[in-house]
Amino acid sequence: MTSYLTMKKIIGFVNFLFFLFYFPLASAANQPNEGWKAGVARVNITPEVSMWMAGFAARTRPSEGKIHDLWAKALVFEDAGGKRALLITTDLSGIPKSISDRIRDRLEKKFKLTRSQIIFNTSHTHSGPVLEDALHELYPLNEEQKEEIKRYTLKFEDQIEGLVEEALSSMTAVDIASQNGISRFAVNRRNNIEAKIHAQTDLKGPSDYAVPVFRVSDKKGEILAIAFGYACHNTVLSGYEWSGDYAGFAQIQIEKVYPGATALFFQGCGGNQNALPRRTIPLAKQYGMELALAVESVLEGEMRELEPSLKTTYSEVILEFENPALKEELNQMLSKESGYIRNWALGMIRKYEKGERMLSQYPYPVQLWQLGEQSVVALGGEPVVDYAINLKKIFGPELFVMGYSNDVMAYIPTVEILREGGYEGHTSQMAFGLPAKWKESIESLIMGEVLRLSKEIGMAIPESK
Repeated sequence: MTSYLTMKKIIGFVNFLFFLFYFPLASAANQPNEGWKAGVARVNITPEVSMWMAGFAARTRPSEGKIHDLWAKALVFEDAGGKRALLITTDLSGIPKSISDRIRDRLEKKFKLTRSQIIFNTSHTHSGPVLEDALHELYPLNEEQKEEIKRYTLKFEDQIEGLVEEALSSMTAVDIASQNGISRFAVNRRNNIEAKIHAQTDLKGPSDYAVPVFRVSDKKGEILAIAFGYACHNTVLSGYEWSGDYAGFAQIQIEKVYPGATALFFQGCGGNQNALPRRTIPLAKQYGMELALAVESVLEGEMRELEPSLKTTYSEVILEFENPALKEELNQMLSKESGYIRNWALGMIRKYEKGERMLSQYPYPVQLWQLGEQSVVALGGEPVVDYAINLKKIFGPELFVMGYSNDVMAYIPTVEILREGGYEGHTSQMAFGLPAKWKESIESLIMGEVLRLSKEIGMAIPESK
């Protein structure tokens, strides 16, 4: 009897321990995460050999050394429900649709990340390498140089897949905050003459001086990642050494101030914005320091802590081109023009002779994210700053707006700039190898698509005061 009672007591005690420890663990396992998770990674994408550099048609030879390394960086967000979003930033001039599509297809196949969950942003540095299918009308490339570009591009695509895998493997519990800072070195290049900038006492034309910042910190308060942006061309430097331009210097400085953190730069709607004056390394360092200080000011001030909820959406709106130039007009251009315009005219004539079909429209990427209370709009191409300004008039000044995302196929002008003409309104289409300038429906189509997608994810429009 004593043995039987003792055994009952032991069994009862074991059952008590089972209920005490197992059920809380099982219940926790079935519950969603209580907060944000994030992972961050980086990979060096500096070419190992001399290559042709992207961005400036005036260059006459391939690269010669480096000022600092070029990087691709990835930041993965995961909300309390397990939904993920991936921000990729790169020290590149732009990424064409062919490469972007291949990479995003690979990421979807391997990591189950859809188009809406991936923002692929380029800093638009003009001191990075040429990619395959990107702006080749600008550069006098020989066959050997084209092959080197192809090899680099294939390696780059593999590097991005490995980068994302590393970021996903580093996921940890975090807190995420956001806020806008301010920096004022961007200048509207359509309304101010670079050669006269030293004598000007006031600047003309619109600019977006906001410095949007995401802070990602672990549960001990240590900063793991700092994603920040600015709307301004990375064209301070035009030499033959690899660099991320002012944005590269800004990232280096931020990582010095916050050891252990990864700084990621995303380009805004800087299509008609330059840092002026420019052309020297000290100026690139100066602007980088100014931007880094603006980011530091945000990080050390009051930021908005974001609730762990994530919504993403993506679409490609069809934009139309005007009718292409006739063959007779193109022949006249051959005798009058030089450089990339002449190369474009020659390429168009060859297409006519081969009977190739001219593009009449283009699928333009528009993307929206909602991280807690922080709204993000990501646009493709090189949008002029007016898009960011107009979107903030609708959604409020705290909106984060990225350009140069997912596909950089051309400048994205407003109707006003289309009518004015010039590089952003017309001739840049030739540099990108497109058949004609955009139709004036471009602005209403893009803005309309942003509004449509904002309703899809419930993005709030502030009430007018």
